[in-house]
Amino acid sequence: MWTEWILRHRRFVMLGWLVLAVIGGALAPRAIDRLSYEFSFPGQPAYEANQKIHDTFGGGGVDPLVVTITLPEGRSFDDPGVRDELTAVFAKLQRPGWRVASPDNVADPAPFMTDRTAYALVYPPFNPGPGPYAAVLPQLEAALTGATVAGAQPLVTGVDPLNESGGGSDRPIIVEIALGAGGALIVLALAFGSLLALVPLLLAAVAIATTFLLVLALTVGVDVSFIVQYLVGLIGLGVAIDYALLIIMRWREERANGADNQQAVRTAMATAGRAVVFSGVTVAISLLALIVLPLPFLRSVGLAGLLIPLVSVLVAVTLLPALLVSVGTRLEWPRRRLPKTESRAWLSIGRAVVRHRWVSAALASAALIALALPVFGLRLGSPELAAIAGGDSPAAVGYRDLTDAGLVGVLRPVEVVTTDPAAAAGRLDGIEGVSHVVTPTGPGWTVGGEHLMPILLDADPATPAGADTVQRIVAAAPGPVGGTAAQDADAVDAIYGDSWWVLALVVVITFALLARALRSIWLPIKALLLNVVSIAAAYGLTVLIWQEGFGSQALFGAESTGSITVWVPIAAFSFLFGLSMDYEVFILSRIREGHDAGLSTDEATVHGIGYTGRLVTSAALILVLAFVALSTVPVVDVKIFATTLALGIALDATIVRAVLTPALVAAFGSVNWWWPGRKTKQATHSDAHREVANR
Repeated sequence: MWTEWILRHRRFVMLGWLVLAVIGGALAPRAIDRLSYEFSFPGQPAYEANQKIHDTFGGGGVDPLVVTITLPEGRSFDDPGVRDELTAVFAKLQRPGWRVASPDNVADPAPFMTDRTAYALVYPPFNPGPGPYAAVLPQLEAALTGATVAGAQPLVTGVDPLNESGGGSDRPIIVEIALGAGGALIVLALAFGSLLALVPLLLAAVAIATTFLLVLALTVGVDVSFIVQYLVGLIGLGVAIDYALLIIMRWREERANGADNQQAVRTAMATAGRAVVFSGVTVAISLLALIVLPLPFLRSVGLAGLLIPLVSVLVAVTLLPALLVSVGTRLEWPRRRLPKTESRAWLSIGRAVVRHRWVSAALASAALIALALPVFGLRLGSPELAAIAGGDSPAAVGYRDLTDAGLVGVLRPVEVVTTDPAAAAGRLDGIEGVSHVVTPTGPGWTVGGEHLMPILLDADPATPAGADTVQRIVAAAPGPVGGTAAQDADAVDAIYGDSWWVLALVVVITFALLARALRSIWLPIKALLLNVVSIAAAYGLTVLIWQEGFGSQALFGAESTGSITVWVPIAAFSFLFGLSMDYEVFILSRIREGHDAGLSTDEATVHGIGYTGRLVTSAALILVLAFVALSTVPVVDVKIFATTLALGIALDATIVRAVLTPALVAAFGSVNWWWPGRKTKQATHSDAHREVANR
């Protein structure tokens, strides 16, 4: 009935989507401008401490800017006149509303100076955005223009300048979308060999533009994370193309089998269209893991991410059938003959896997388990500073100067609020890993009897040693403890402390949905287990590449991060769980269809792989290319996220769906089709006989 209504009103449907796409495309820049760059953790101690620091002292709770000066070889701050020049330079940092800690306004200047390197911590007012200090950095650099100490120029470094020095942070999302679309077009051209290759891209453009329109509406009442623009642009590209690809392939198959155009569309929608709907709903359900977490930025990622599959499904089951009926046959040019419905190569692969089902299952399982082993060494936190300090920008050079002087820990101080700075200093100064407790005396450090004290560490707090030091400071501090390093630990607890029940809820709902769609108990259990194993393997490879540094330099030109960004595993799980299930639904639906038509389990499995192998490979390659495009975003966190997604899809489409899925379906035979209250098909005896023969 749905398809019939679409076909009768196809002009209205196409016009409606055209209007939405034009409006959405025009308003997409406004939606992007309204996105938030805040990672808030309400109720967590460090987040609340940072809020108090900001409200009381007019800044802080974020990493400072660091102005550093390294003298030429052979010079020292003890040389005549050099210390006066240093004082003059640091005096330029004093501005109304700015808090500065330098050798000139602390009781003990020694920690701020070595023989050749000196630095000052600068806390200007900041604004939420892609760079909290973006507005004040030009002012600071202008104030230091022309200033020198013994001929050495001061350099401005810090976490924010290092992130900015990666370049391209203001690059529009259209660049990544264009990269992903270019790769997708090549795959589609090879798959179709005709103008039909343009149709999935057209549907993706409509879906992306419409989703941005909905995201704009979402920003009216919710702070939506800046990460959403990448998800809409690139996951939207891949998902919309995948759904269109599935339906178009089935439409071509029906036409190759002799059906007229309209009947081919009806059959494609009744079979592939149904699989698309279930797949899209599965992806949406998997994002519940983000929506129900009490973290605003992850909730916004889940809400906006939810729109991606739902809009893509709606476009695929409305606009696509209207287009296929209207102009589908004319877009087959220049291909003259319809392609074969089954792939010989994938039929051969299916027969080999079914014939050697237990060996195939054992080898594939062993490979995935081996790839997943590194996940047991997973560390969650912020990337180490070395990972964002590449290149020869002034910020990177300043960072290396501080590192060479043994001062890397000063870039991310821990901040403690206290009413008794002397007692606090005595209590914290002896903690292992603490370099120095600073008690500045300049403006802005004391308000109404409360004092703000930066705690300098010996190591980058993103390293294991630095993280342990932060924990010791939190345990011993006599007042609220803030700073980004303290907030990292809180983030882990906030995201993963109670997430197990959320994941369990997603698994239960997905099982119920798949069981109903496939009319089987075992098939959804198997699908869920394989999903968990493939996602674990993707995590393991991500740990090897980014945390341990095996290939990060060669692939991304970046050093090892030493840890995986806190939000990446849960976000990657939510998307991979649903996206990977797409291919499982595509394959199992086709196997189920063959079995219902009278084929034995083995025959249905082989022919199901023969029909869907090329489709799943093409669809997965398009998604992988979209995630490769996502990995070009000059933000390390997004690169790690994109790596996990690309690896997850690649592993799922090869080892899992090409080998493990058919091997296990064949191995369990008639058990696959058990459904409460329904007798097993009479073909069960034939299944058993054929399975014994194949063994």
